[in-house]
Amino acid sequence: MMINYNHTVFVFLLLSLGIFKLGSCSDNQSQTNNVNVKCIQSEREALLTFKAGVIDFPGKLSSWVVEDCCQWKGVECESGHVTNLSLSNPAGRPRHFDYYEMNPNRACENSACSTGFRARSPYDKRSKYARLLGDVNASLSGNLNVSLSGKISPYLGNLSRLRHLDLEGNYNLSTENLNWLSSLSYLQYLYLGGVKINHTKADWLHAITMLPSLLELSLYSCELKHLPSSLAFLNLTSLRVLDLSYNPFNTSIPQWLFNLSKLKNLDLTFSNQRGKILDSFGRLGSLKYLYLAGNHFYGSIPASIGNLSSLKELDLSYNEMNGTIPESFGQLSTLVKLYLLENSWEGVITEAQLMNLTGLEEFVLTTNNKSQPLVFNVKDNWRPPFKLKILHLENCLIGPKFPKWLQVQSELTHLDLSNNQIEGNLPHQLVFPNVTKLFLQSNLFSGPIPSNISDIMPSLQYLDLSENHLYGKIPVSISKIKHLNILVLRRNNLSGELPHHWNESQMFLRVVDISYNNICGKIPSSMGFLGNLSILVLSNNNLSGEIPSSLQNCSIVSMDFGGNHLSGILPSWIDSDIFMLRLRSNLFSGTIPRKWCNLHKLRILDLAQNNLFGGIPDCLNNFTAMVDHKIIRSEHIENYTEKASIMRKGREMEYDRTLPLVTCIDLSGNNLTGGIPFEITSLTGLDTLNLSMNHLSGNIPNDIGNLSLLETLDFSNNKLFGRIPESMSSLTFLVHLNLSFNNLRGRIPSGNQLQTINDATMYKGNPLLCGSPLLSKCPGDETSDDPTITGAEDKQNGDDYERIWFYASIALGFVVGFWSVCGTILLKKSWRHRYFRFCDDIKDRIALLIALKVVHLKRKFGLEKC
Repeated sequence: MMINYNHTVFVFLLLSLGIFKLGSCSDNQSQTNNVNVKCIQSEREALLTFKAGVIDFPGKLSSWVVEDCCQWKGVECESGHVTNLSLSNPAGRPRHFDYYEMNPNRACENSACSTGFRARSPYDKRSKYARLLGDVNASLSGNLNVSLSGKISPYLGNLSRLRHLDLEGNYNLSTENLNWLSSLSYLQYLYLGGVKINHTKADWLHAITMLPSLLELSLYSCELKHLPSSLAFLNLTSLRVLDLSYNPFNTSIPQWLFNLSKLKNLDLTFSNQRGKILDSFGRLGSLKYLYLAGNHFYGSIPASIGNLSSLKELDLSYNEMNGTIPESFGQLSTLVKLYLLENSWEGVITEAQLMNLTGLEEFVLTTNNKSQPLVFNVKDNWRPPFKLKILHLENCLIGPKFPKWLQVQSELTHLDLSNNQIEGNLPHQLVFPNVTKLFLQSNLFSGPIPSNISDIMPSLQYLDLSENHLYGKIPVSISKIKHLNILVLRRNNLSGELPHHWNESQMFLRVVDISYNNICGKIPSSMGFLGNLSILVLSNNNLSGEIPSSLQNCSIVSMDFGGNHLSGILPSWIDSDIFMLRLRSNLFSGTIPRKWCNLHKLRILDLAQNNLFGGIPDCLNNFTAMVDHKIIRSEHIENYTEKASIMRKGREMEYDRTLPLVTCIDLSGNNLTGGIPFEITSLTGLDTLNLSMNHLSGNIPNDIGNLSLLETLDFSNNKLFGRIPESMSSLTFLVHLNLSFNNLRGRIPSGNQLQTINDATMYKGNPLLCGSPLLSKCPGDETSDDPTITGAEDKQNGDDYERIWFYASIALGFVVGFWSVCGTILLKKSWRHRYFRFCDDIKDRIALLIALKVVHLKRKFGLEKC
């Protein structure tokens, strides 16, 4: 009994001293030394005022009802004072903005740095910089509705002990100014990325300089327009992280920035910065992360970059830079990630720039300089000091043979050597067991694809060997790569049949593009096992047979089989999610299935040059994706850009990145009969309509002018009759029109865009048409000035008669005009005096204007003496 009593007393003493605690606290509960201390009343009221000013759609603030505000979600306290307010919307942060990799073991100077360096890898998407600043927020539209909205209450300034404030990703939040920050002298971490700051001047920065303890500052996408070039007082010498990316500053890098000697992370991505990159960056010796991508910097990389001995990541992509890569790069021994995409680099890279980059893992460089491309000139037996995981060298010269130094990079997961003029056979000794993405398109590779590709690269997810000179058969082993996502073999000389052994294990395969080869045989029915297949492009081969019905088990949104020898009837099972259906230049017969009227996402329908018959369905108005031209295909497949040839504006045009913007119906070169359904005029987003070379009859729909975005209209070589609708003159975007070889009659409409394409051949073969640009006049036009066709004698007599009256009219007009004015002046003295006085006044005015203009020009060019 005595032992138990003493033990109880001892535990009680520990509890009273705060040395021993029972239970555990949640992440959002106050971590105080005295569990009985509640939050300060004035700070509770400040938080309630903040809550009252915002709309809390996701219910983040639903716990803000209990008495103790230190128990509220997102709130942390110490000794009753609020020290941490974290209400960020992680889903509202752009993916391409996540540069740093999360490091949970990163040492923090105190508990307030819990968020740390947020993970962001700029190579998540190849086209991450292709969007303009305005599209960044638009891409997050699905997440904006689940974030806080409204205005930030300035009463947050009453949280006098606040050290950590995080409201990032709430794009519907705004604040009139940042003056309320000036009283938060303890603030160390300020994250307001995405919050609209309504400052009209640069005084927002003055409020920031009043925070002497600030360590990290994030103000990306805050719509800030003013960044002062100088500061009278700089109180940010402790700042370690500065993120001002995605703001439209339109300035050069301010000089005061180079006084932030403790800065470790600087992000000015897409901040509209201009000028050259200054040598002063060499003064920021503590920098570990430097992001200057997506600006208007020009010139070369300064040699002082080599002074940044702690640098781990450098991104200068998508600027206007040129010149060579300085040898001082060889001093960056801690560099891990180097991004130099889309500039105009030139010169030569040798071992000197790469010799000490022992920690390099990601090396991405592309150049726009086609006249003097960047050349890799390293010794044949050179062995690099690094072990790369990502290598992307595009539009450079690293050939002509496959570089040997690459064959020892066994840890590569991503290899892109597009458009480097590398020739010779694909190296069969390539052993990249970890590579998931291999892009070798637009080179000069020849020979066959390695037959054991599934063994030497079993982890492949993306394989692009397009636009080379590869020949031979497609190896069967490709159908054994289980994790394959994209297969692109477009524009080679491959022959034989498609692999027949596709199976359910390839559940990740979404794109198969083997267009522009010499593939023969039938489309394997086993491709129906590829349930996630979205894009199937087999155009311009020698395929025959029917489209296998098993493909209806796939999730195809784009089917391009054009330019083959496929036959049979058109498949009625086409999925309603399809975006492009291109079957032109085949041997298909039968009618257009009426079930296709449910293809509400269809934007490109190309059935030209087949043997189709019957009428055009009268339900085309169900193609709702062709109604609103702003609707584009929402699906995006990483690392693949679909290409297709579309007949537009009278010629074949290849589209790639702009393909989702095309809206086209091409049914030309078939045996279609009946009339043009008037429902087609409701497709107001249509830009190409080609129904030529059929047997269509009837009138052109009167409301054809409703197709206001139409650029190409071809109804030629049919049996259409009646008048050309007047509404056709309202097609202001029309650049190609062909109505030739029909039975149209009456006057050709004029005005607007029709005047700019005034070509008589587009009406040829319609003998009953009249009016400009044809030579035949319409009834009632005989007295017009338009040329007419008459006999030679009548023409000559008419010309002589008209010539006599022409000269007589000139003579009579001259006599009457001269004596009406000049005769009066000669005969009447008072009029004569006024006339010469008027001439003198005009002369003086002109002389004065000339003298004033001369003086103005002298002042403008500094020629006039003081």
